[in-house]
Amino acid sequence: MKYMLMMHYKGEGPAIHTWPPSDIKAHIDFMIHFSKELTASGELVAAEGLSGPEQAKVVRAKKDGTPAVTDGPFPEAKELLAGFWIVDCEGPERAYRIAAGASAAPGVGGAPLNMAIEVRQVMSGPPEDLT
Repeated sequence: MKYMLMMHYKGEGPAIHTWPPSDIKAHIDFMIHFSKELTASGELVAAEGLSGPEQAKVVRAKKDGTPAVTDGPFPEAKELLAGFWIVDCEGPERAYRIAAGASAAPGVGGAPLNMAIEVRQVMSGPPEDLT
């Protein structure tokens, strides 16, 4: 089963670019090691970090179908999507264990960030009752 694990970062606390360089390196090293472990187990499908909210855009179709683009940042957002993993594992319990591992990524001073990791199954098609 495939699951998308979405790393949410609360706007509270210092942004990573303000951390001491050694803490940034420790965090990045953790994420690289974490992805390598998932690759070695055959569970990693994809993983990416995302740019900051200042680069975000919201796009809606205008009546004529052309894009209406709204620039970020979006101050009303309390959390931002910082990155994601797509994993292919035996079931939700394993996906939860993987998410907990990602949540424990080190922050300033090496303290675990305990970031919220949203876990959602990737659907391979419409629900059977709709086909």
